[in-house]
Amino acid sequence: MIGRYSREEMAKIWDLNSKFDYYLQVELAVCDAYAQLGTIPTDAAKQIRQNAKFSIERIDEIEKEVRHDVIAFLTCVNESLGDLGRYVHVGLTSSDVIDTAFALQIKDSGEIILEDLNKTIKTLKELAKKHKNTICIGRSHGIHAEVMTFGVKLCSWIDILERQKDNFSHALEQIRVGQISGPVGTYSNISPEIEEITCKNLGLKPARVSTQIIARDYHAYFMQSLALIASVIEQFATEIRHLQRTEVLELEEGFGKGQKGSSAMPHKKNPVLSENLCGLARVVRANSIAALENIPLWHERDISHSSAERIIFPDSLILVDFMLNRFNSVMENIVVHEDNMLKNTDKFGGIVFSQKVLLSLTAKGLTREESYRIVQRNALDAFQNNGDFRANLLNDSEVTNLLSSDEIEQIFDKQAFLQNIETIYSRVLG
Repeated sequence: MIGRYSREEMAKIWDLNSKFDYYLQVELAVCDAYAQLGTIPTDAAKQIRQNAKFSIERIDEIEKEVRHDVIAFLTCVNESLGDLGRYVHVGLTSSDVIDTAFALQIKDSGEIILEDLNKTIKTLKELAKKHKNTICIGRSHGIHAEVMTFGVKLCSWIDILERQKDNFSHALEQIRVGQISGPVGTYSNISPEIEEITCKNLGLKPARVSTQIIARDYHAYFMQSLALIASVIEQFATEIRHLQRTEVLELEEGFGKGQKGSSAMPHKKNPVLSENLCGLARVVRANSIAALENIPLWHERDISHSSAERIIFPDSLILVDFMLNRFNSVMENIVVHEDNMLKNTDKFGGIVFSQKVLLSLTAKGLTREESYRIVQRNALDAFQNNGDFRANLLNDSEVTNLLSSDEIEQIFDKQAFLQNIETIYSRVLG
């Protein structure tokens, strides 16, 4: 189980039986609203709620003849209700049921995603606290830049993921709308009060306007929020993949007892989980494009969006649920090679301390251009000849005429780079 949920529960929300069960929830809520306003007998609404049922097999059988899934569903339900069936689907159009039920499916799925996000953020925060002072090298363009800590890197991930949680929460709240407004959304045969009561009882808000369907910019916005979550997971997974490269080896995915990395090369331990996450992110992003293309429909409605939504919504929600849980598992089991992180900061005699040397020389009176020339000459010599930057400085008279050996040694103090990370931590972890 994942908290209160499991991945199987997410999938269940989107199976065929559940879809029709959500349809039934909407129809029953409308009957209850009619009863509350006195339009149908209260006892009739109670009996409908007690007796209404359907079977997938019977719906399929009816649909083969009528070629309309909502009519097939209603016909099947009415077979269980007898004369009470006359109170069902009064004044509604199919999209009232479909779109309102769809909103319920998204709402229930979204609660699972939020729980996944909370759990993953918690895991990252625990790691960030543990590695607050774990020194590593920061990189720009894939090249060593300056000293930082692994914890600061994780703070960046937390900040990004919390922002996506806020974005997703907003999108989830935006799409929490239903409609019970009849053909072309004009309430021609149903009262707006029925819509208001129905939506309230279902935990939804009435759409301000529905044109027989709920406008698809709601759905596109929601899908974009899923694509953003998938994309930042890919961002993190890509970093793990880079840091697991043999010549870097600062991080490794956990490797289970008996696990094998290659059919041909027994030494291999590959970042397969992170690679998998990168591939799945592409699917979610592609689905978000289909959601954008569902926005322009003909006039008050067509159904060109429907066929795509039956694929992209369950697929994307199930995938993001899976991706968050997989990424969380990767981070719970991540192997941090602290020795290699430290060793990489010292490559070529600490060339990543070049800015500190530059600033020290300018503080002694050299122009920035003069300082840059001296430091770059010594750094590139170390880099190109597998040499030692610090030793080069100690042997360069242009440097030693201005800086003592003790001053040079102080420049290479890694802790000096970390003097302000508490500010970052206070912002992210409080």
